[in-house]
Amino acid sequence: MEIRLKSKEEIGYMREAGRILSACHREISRMIAPGVTPLQIDAFVEEFLAKQGAVPEQKGYRGFPYAICSSVNDIVCHGFPTDVPLAEGDVVTIDIVVNKDGWLADSGWSYGVGKLSRPLQRLMLRTEQALFAGIDQARVGQTIGDIGYAIERCAKKGRFGVARPLGGHGIGTRLHEPPDVPSYGRRGDGVRLVEGMVITVEPLFTLGPTGAVLWEDDGWTIRTADGTCGVQFEHTVAVTAEGPYILTA
Repeated sequence: MEIRLKSKEEIGYMREAGRILSACHREISRMIAPGVTPLQIDAFVEEFLAKQGAVPEQKGYRGFPYAICSSVNDIVCHGFPTDVPLAEGDVVTIDIVVNKDGWLADSGWSYGVGKLSRPLQRLMLRTEQALFAGIDQARVGQTIGDIGYAIERCAKKGRFGVARPLGGHGIGTRLHEPPDVPSYGRRGDGVRLVEGMVITVEPLFTLGPTGAVLWEDDGWTIRTADGTCGVQFEHTVAVTAEGPYILTA
């Protein structure tokens, strides 16, 4: 499938979706506390987006039933929100895709619940650093491999695992567009970035060093194979002549 470049006007539409999404994440950050349930967050997000004239794109996507993905501890991706209260020391990733007038923005963010252990604090810090290291490579003339190399280098420094089957992607009027944006790679490899590309950069690191993951029988929920925690940070980024433009900042 051909990569669809976006005009400045179209990137502006996506930025509006991203503005709503970033505001939603700010509100979620204030909600996160022991005793709050992911289903409460899901209901809040649906109501918040409706007030902004937007909808959660992933609800109904290939049968996914919720407005958010909620992934707690060793569930690292595509988790269903539940009525199990978050507990002190948990980490939870809330992933949301906003559709505003047909244009999409995607951002997942990991939150610590109360006080985290030192290893989890390090994991959170290193993964967020990897996000911005990858974004810094999203420049005209660089490659997808440059992004993946920068992300993987951060994981290796922290001795964390990279969930290699899970990565970023192009985005626009469809949730998943080409190209794929892995969180590993070699400098100079892969698609060369040009002005007008819009992608997600989304490193997912695990405490365990392998990064291996397993899919559950529901076809969505993904856990670490070794039972350790995983965290993810994600932004939607436009490649512009002036450099990376974070649409979900």
